[in-house]
Amino acid sequence: MSRTPPTSTALRVADLPQNADTPFSLRPDADRLRQIADELGLTTLRKLSFEGKLTALGKTDWRLEGRLGATVVQPCVVTLEPVMTRIDANVTRLFVKDYIEPEEPEAEMPEDDASERLGTWIDPAVVMIEALALEVPEYPRAAGAELGQAVYTEPGAAPMTDEDARPFAGLAQLREKLEDPKD
Repeated sequence: MSRTPPTSTALRVADLPQNADTPFSLRPDADRLRQIADELGLTTLRKLSFEGKLTALGKTDWRLEGRLGATVVQPCVVTLEPVMTRIDANVTRLFVKDYIEPEEPEAEMPEDDASERLGTWIDPAVVMIEALALEVPEYPRAAGAELGQAVYTEPGAAPMTDEDARPFAGLAQLREKLEDPKD
């Protein structure tokens, strides 16, 4: 096993103290922020920070606890206007020596989604990017942006609206007509 870390932020498990926490503090530079933004499909990423500690759990397992902070800019899913989102999240990961991978290729997510296999290295930067990817809004919307109604039809045919597609939409009106003695 190589003692050369795979990245500048990776920590070799064998070198971590068992009886004391190992603190970390990550604040990527502007070039790295651009790379992460491209990787996650963001317009802009700024003020990214990840601070926390690694703590031994027994003789073989480790807990990473950290606080993720970031400001992301994404295009609105409706208007494509820039939407700025502030992310502040607590992050916990358990690195377990005896972790068992699901045998089936398509297994349900386990209840404990914070556990993963312990390797030779623990890289807080990898955890930071994974946590950020999970926290970024999937469908950001600008204030006041609404999707509206799209109506499609072939030439010469009457357009069908969302309201027309609801099979019981007209039943309430029909019932009212039948109950109203004036008609």
